[in-house]
Amino acid sequence: MSLRVFKQFFSQQRLAGGAFVLAITQFLASLAGLFRDRILASTFPPGLDPLDTVSVYIAAFRPSDLLFQILVMSAFSVALVPLLAGHLARAEKDEMDRLMTSTLLLAGVLFGIVSLLLAIFFRNLAPLFVAFEGPRLELYIHFGRLACFTNFLFVTGNAFGQYLIARQVYWAYGIAPIIYTLGTIGGTIFLTPVFGVYGPMYGTVLGALFYLWVRYGSALLQGFSFRVSHLLHPEIREMGWLMLPRMVALGALQLQLLLFDRVASALPAGSITINAFARNFQAAGVGVIGIALAQSAFSPLSQAIARGDLDRFHGYLRKGSLLTLALTIPAAIALASLGNVAAWLVHLRSGEVVATFIVALGLYAMSIPLESLNHLLLRAIYATKHTTVPAIATTLSGGVAIAVAWIFATTYGVYALAAGFLAGQLLELVFLALFLRVRVRTLAPALSPTLEVVPEEL
Repeated sequence: MSLRVFKQFFSQQRLAGGAFVLAITQFLASLAGLFRDRILASTFPPGLDPLDTVSVYIAAFRPSDLLFQILVMSAFSVALVPLLAGHLARAEKDEMDRLMTSTLLLAGVLFGIVSLLLAIFFRNLAPLFVAFEGPRLELYIHFGRLACFTNFLFVTGNAFGQYLIARQVYWAYGIAPIIYTLGTIGGTIFLTPVFGVYGPMYGTVLGALFYLWVRYGSALLQGFSFRVSHLLHPEIREMGWLMLPRMVALGALQLQLLLFDRVASALPAGSITINAFARNFQAAGVGVIGIALAQSAFSPLSQAIARGDLDRFHGYLRKGSLLTLALTIPAAIALASLGNVAAWLVHLRSGEVVATFIVALGLYAMSIPLESLNHLLLRAIYATKHTTVPAIATTLSGGVAIAVAWIFATTYGVYALAAGFLAGQLLELVFLALFLRVRVRTLAPALSPTLEVVPEEL
């Protein structure tokens, strides 16, 4: 294969090329996350650290993450890319910039107010989120307030991330999370000797600042400029209607994580960390394969719908599904077989902690193909500008996961959390697959090519 053909095949503007770039950057982000977990566990050993610092650090982000996902990502993840991609398909750059500017202003003000209120009243709300007591609870309160500021920085960073996805510019999009994670690593190594247990959190805030600047700088290089014509762009209303169901869905997902931590915080020390580390390994497989393919397919799927080209839409979906299954099934088997290696990589020391981690990891690994397909199906449905039924599916998935964890946690401990997650993903996959089939059949008569279809390889 000549160099020119190789470059053409792996161009960011093609599904395979975009997925390849996102897979590389997600893999590097996962490696950085693995190194972060190892550094945190070696600095503050789970099950041995009196403050259980790592568990507190993980749990502290859940409340502000819940608000961030509901108020911000509910709009960004389902509506912003299709709307931007529609303008891109019609070569309306100025309109893209106006929509982005309006989105940035509105999201920043809205989340800024809400996160400030959460930070002010965090002490009063903390007992609702975790079962921590004494010094551990005090540390959780301080960490939670810093997490509010971190998520405020993510508002702008993620808005520009969606802009980059719409333009199919994936390198800068994928590198930003790596830099963010390096901030936590640097804080743990270099700031902990100075600031004690606050070192990782201070490093995380610095990482968020660099995350923002990388994506903002890349958007500027793509020609973005702030254009303030109306505070509320006309399409903000459409975005608002599209995001309402997704608010419920993302709320259910974040509530699932929050309640998982609530359940685990009442279990033996280190349970939150065990569950989070096992889930991180699972998420790495999903991120490198499932999310990379889904994100790469999102803009092409959206543009295919905008052009009324259902054949191309089906082509992207079929190819993405086959690639997802071909890669995630072996990944799940490999991860389930390497529990001891995974425990060593994240520097778990206690024998009981390691044994629990290995079983939980095996249960989480089984969900890798399921969650990966769910990411692709969700974006295929979002490309048709429909969000209600996917929101119902995601909410049901979260409800099943929470119910299983809540009912069986006293008997099976952390295993109940992993089993609940697996059951929820299976239910969501069946629901989404059935609905997408119906959705496309219903949509087909109303779609006809309205724009010149640009020849493009799948």
